[in-house]
Amino acid sequence: MRKTLPLLLAATLAVGACATVRDSRVNPFNWFGQSRSVPVTQAAPTNPLIPQGGGLFANRRAEEAVYIGRPFEQVTDLTIERIPGGAIIRATGLAARQGIYEVQLTPNNEAEEPEDGVLIYRLEGVRPSGPTAVGTVPTREVIAARRVTDQQLRGVSRIRVEGQLNAQVARR
Repeated sequence: MRKTLPLLLAATLAVGACATVRDSRVNPFNWFGQSRSVPVTQAAPTNPLIPQGGGLFANRRAEEAVYIGRPFEQVTDLTIERIPGGAIIRATGLAARQGIYEVQLTPNNEAEEPEDGVLIYRLEGVRPSGPTAVGTVPTREVIAARRVTDQQLRGVSRIRVEGQLNAQVARR
């Protein structure tokens, strides 16, 4: 302790009084120098956040997914809920067996336009490949919804959701 404290005090004073170390290359803060402004050369106006192509899953993205759903047996309920800018069509379906997944309301035509004032959808789902249990009614019941805009609802007087055995119709 007797020798350490004076030695530490002397080293601190020696380094603090040395101005040449501050400006020398030994000081790590001087290794990159000071910043300065330079003009930017831009080849083309591109967004660096949008990838230009490639990627690990680039081929899978290029393929268009094919939906393999089949219509539900029964449509038990149809509800149209008004929201700002359109409506939400909510359909409840009852399947013959459990395990149906990827349930959706599929429009009758590609443009999703009404036919004679009727907007038609099919309640569809993908069935599992293996056998599944029948189960009780609550375990086979599913709900699917789809948002439609005011522009899609223009000229629509009825909305119809179809299954295999029946269809539900709601009037506007």
